[in-house]
Amino acid sequence: MARQEDGIVLDVRHLTVHFDTYAGQVEAVRDISFELHEGETLALVGESGCGKSVTCRSIMGLLARNARVAEGEILFEGQDLLKLSNRAMREIRGGKIAMIFQDPMTSLDPTMKVGKQVAEAVRLHRKVTKGEAKKRAIELLDLVGIENAEKRYDSFPHEFSGGQRQRIVIAIALACDPKILIADEPTTALDVTMQAQILDLMKDIQKRTGASVIFITHDLGVVANVADRVAVMYAGRIIEIGQADEVFYDPRHPYTWGLLASMPTLHTDDELLYAIPGTPPTLISPPPGDAFAPRNPYALEADRLMDPPLFEVTPTHFAATWLLDPRAPKMDPPENILKRRTEYQVRLSERSAAL
Repeated sequence: MARQEDGIVLDVRHLTVHFDTYAGQVEAVRDISFELHEGETLALVGESGCGKSVTCRSIMGLLARNARVAEGEILFEGQDLLKLSNRAMREIRGGKIAMIFQDPMTSLDPTMKVGKQVAEAVRLHRKVTKGEAKKRAIELLDLVGIENAEKRYDSFPHEFSGGQRQRIVIAIALACDPKILIADEPTTALDVTMQAQILDLMKDIQKRTGASVIFITHDLGVVANVADRVAVMYAGRIIEIGQADEVFYDPRHPYTWGLLASMPTLHTDDELLYAIPGTPPTLISPPPGDAFAPRNPYALEADRLMDPPLFEVTPTHFAATWLLDPRAPKMDPPENILKRRTEYQVRLSERSAAL
């Protein structure tokens, strides 16, 4: 079991989630394991449908009726969340583990004043008076950057901009000082300027509260300056996980190479951005071997036959690709990845020299 002294606040072990549909059983999440440490931000990254949101909804106990956890454990404070009753999960959900959803307008009640919605979240998990809940709600609105928080307490959601509404949703999530904050693509519906502001806000809040954060996104660029560690998901599995610098500057899985190549930079000269060829496989009957093999120009014969294990690159960096097997032929990654790797080696040398 997870122990507090280990600095691990969440330990997901071999989680497997299936959905029963008319077309067949969808293997949405397939045997994934990861840990979340105190005060860290872990980013779950991948294309739509790779299992990021299903993973986090499993943690929250918010899966759809046709979903079932086929296998695994989710350990929080020594308890397996998958074995708790609905009543016990309600105590944890919102109180100790909170979630920020991607569309703030659908997360807020349009007929209810925003201050009361924040105060309601406080009263749901704390035995406080209405006056105390209101005071706490105003403090939270001020914390997330809502100007004139006391006055705006009585405003309705439609009286705020999209960025402000997302701040209010964050305030609701923070109502009871959760130990874990799950952010499900919280900046998707916002413009670039607002995205940057919300990301800065979340970093600031994390420093103040010490909460651990799971940040879900399909865009590696969004979490470049936010995440401590990054887990890349594909077809329901974690195919690479490591420290943010390791995944950004020394990636080892060809899928991660493709994601990074598709990110625009100030030095991008091509008129068209790189796009990974093909489409993700159906998870009703996942292909044998590495699910990315049909789209992978570096695929080996083994990739089409056997699913690769997570090979250790460093004690903190792992990737599931047969290219890392000692028996595999040596292949050079794309030029842009080689440049990143060189930058990373220079950075490591500079760090060592500074010590």
